[in-house]
Amino acid sequence: MTLYVCPTPIGNLKDVTLRVLEILKSVDAILAEDTRKTRIILNEYSIKTSLISFHSYTSEDKLKKIVEGLLRGKNFALVSEAGTPGISDPGFKLIKTSIDKGVHLEVLPGATSFLPALLLSGLPPDHFIFYGFLPRKKGKRIKILQSFKDFRGPVIYFESPYRVKEFLNEFIEGVGDRYIALVREISKIHEEVLRGKASEILEAIKDREIKGEVVIVVGNI
Repeated sequence: MTLYVCPTPIGNLKDVTLRVLEILKSVDAILAEDTRKTRIILNEYSIKTSLISFHSYTSEDKLKKIVEGLLRGKNFALVSEAGTPGISDPGFKLIKTSIDKGVHLEVLPGATSFLPALLLSGLPPDHFIFYGFLPRKKGKRIKILQSFKDFRGPVIYFESPYRVKEFLNEFIEGVGDRYIALVREISKIHEEVLRGKASEILEAIKDREIKGEVVIVVGNI
C-alpha cells in the first residue's frame, strides 16, 4: 500500500527520470491532476497504466475511496499537471490524508520549476523563500509582498501569465523598484529570462501578451 509522489516534466518530456517511468508502469493506477497532459507522457513512453482524475475539485468521497484503496494494498502514483505534486497544486491534500491514515508514502526527486528559476535569476541561492501563488485580491497581494521586504535573500513566486504586469505594478507600489527575474517556459522551446529592475521588465513587456508558465524571482537589491 504505497502512494508514490512522482514529479513529471515541466516542459521537455526527456526530463522524466527512469525511476518515475518504472513506477508509472508498475502501479495499479495513476492519479492525475490533468489526465490529458499525463496521457501525453504515457503515450511517449508506451505506458498503459490506467488514469484516475484527481484535482482541486475532487470530492471528499472520491478522496476517501482512493485512500481506502491504498489501505487495501493498492499502489498508486500521484502526478501533477507538471512538476512535483503537492507544490502549489491539489496533490498535498491526498499526501496529508495518506500520512494521517498510515499509508506508506514515497516521494521521488525530480522536476520542479522554482529551483531552475532561482539559478537563472543570478541571485545568491544560499537562503531563499518559495511562496508560490499570491491571492487574487490586490490588498492581500501587496501585504504579502511587503512582508518579505526586509528578507535578505530571493523570494520566488508563481504567477499566471495574465497577471504578470499586475504583479510588477503591485511590487513597485508595495516594495519598490527592485531587481527581478521573470522566467518563462522553463525547459521548453520558448524559454525566456528577463532580468532587471521591476520597472525595466514592465517596460520591456508592456506591449506583449505573456504566455506560458511563469516564475518570478525577486531580490533585495
